[in-house]
Amino acid sequence: MPHRTELYQNFPPTCWPIVYSPDYNITFMGLEKLHPFDAGKWGKVINFLKEEKLITDDSIVRAQEASEEDLLVVHTRQYLNRLKKHILESFEEWSFVVATITEIPPVLFMPNFFVQRKVLRPLRTQTGGTIMAGKLAIERGWAINVGGGFHHCSGDRGGGFCAYADITLAIKFLFERIEGVSTATIIDLDAHQGNGHERDFMDDKRVYIMDVYNSSIYPGDGFAKRAIRRKVELNWGTEDEEYLQKVRMHVEGALNEVKSDIIIYNAGTDILYGDPLGGLAISPQGIIERDEIVFRAAWRHRIPILMVTSGGYQKRTARIIADSLLNLHHLGLIDKKDLAIGEARFTKVEAGSEQ
Repeated sequence: MPHRTELYQNFPPTCWPIVYSPDYNITFMGLEKLHPFDAGKWGKVINFLKEEKLITDDSIVRAQEASEEDLLVVHTRQYLNRLKKHILESFEEWSFVVATITEIPPVLFMPNFFVQRKVLRPLRTQTGGTIMAGKLAIERGWAINVGGGFHHCSGDRGGGFCAYADITLAIKFLFERIEGVSTATIIDLDAHQGNGHERDFMDDKRVYIMDVYNSSIYPGDGFAKRAIRRKVELNWGTEDEEYLQKVRMHVEGALNEVKSDIIIYNAGTDILYGDPLGGLAISPQGIIERDEIVFRAAWRHRIPILMVTSGGYQKRTARIIADSLLNLHHLGLIDKKDLAIGEARFTKVEAGSEQ
C-alpha cells in the first residue's frame, strides 16, 4: 500500500493547474547571490502572470512541502540523513553536503536550522509542487510547476543546485497511485544533461528519456547517458534555427516511437544566449517557440503534460517564462478546462498546428 501523503489532494476545477508557493524563493542574507541562479525567479514569474491578469493568488494551486515519507519513495534514508544535522567535531558534515549541492561554499558554516529553513525547505516545497502537478496533469491534461526540475538529483546523490529528485518522484507517485498510468516520457530541454533521472530510470523500460543538451558542460555523466533513448548533443553556441529544427524533429520522433501515459517536460531557460552556465545561444522568442512545439506535440498525441521550469541563470529568464506561458494560453494550449470537458480543444489545437 502506498504511504499516506498530503500531496495528492483534489482541487476545484476553477483553479488553474499551475502550482506555486511563495516558499519556493530562497533568500538567506544575500548568500544566494554567490550562485548565478536567480533564487527568486519563481515569484517573479507569478508576479508577471498576475500583472497580465492570467492568474490570481486564489486561482492557482498552493504547493506543499514534500515530507520525509514522500521523499523516501525515491531517496535512500542514508542520503536524506546526510542532508540533516550530523555534527562531527568542529563542523557539520550535512552542511558540507548541502554546500556542495547548492554550490554555495559559505553554506558550510551556516547553523543547521538556518540551512534547513532557508535552503532545503524551499527545495522540498518545489519538489512537493512537482508531485502535486503530476496528478493535476493527469486530471486536467496539463499542469505547470513554476519551480522544480531538479534533474541532476537521483535517489542517492544530489548536485548542480538539485537536492531532491522531483522528476523521479512525480513519476513514481503516478505509477503507484494513479490507475492506468504505467509509462512516462521525459523530454529534457534544459541546457544540461539530466543525469539524475537518467540514473534513477537506468533499467526501467517504462520511462522513455529524450535529452537535448550542450555536450561540453556539466555534468558529462557518461554512465547516465546509457539511459537516454533519444540523445541530442548540441555544440557550444547553438542558435535558434538549428536548435528548433532538432527539437521539433526529435520531440515528434520520441512521441511517435512510444505512446506514454504522461510527458514530463523539463523546460530549462538556461539555453538563453548569455547564460553563464548553459553555453547555448537561443533567443527569448526561440524559448517561447520551443515550449509551443512541445505543448502542441503533447496535445496532438493526446498525452497529458507536466512542465517544470528547471535551470535558467539570468534575471530576464522569469519574464521569458511568463511570456511563454502567456503565449501557450493565447494559443489555447493551456486553459482551465480539464480533459473530460476539453476533448474538443484537441481539435482546435490541431487545426492551428500547421500555421
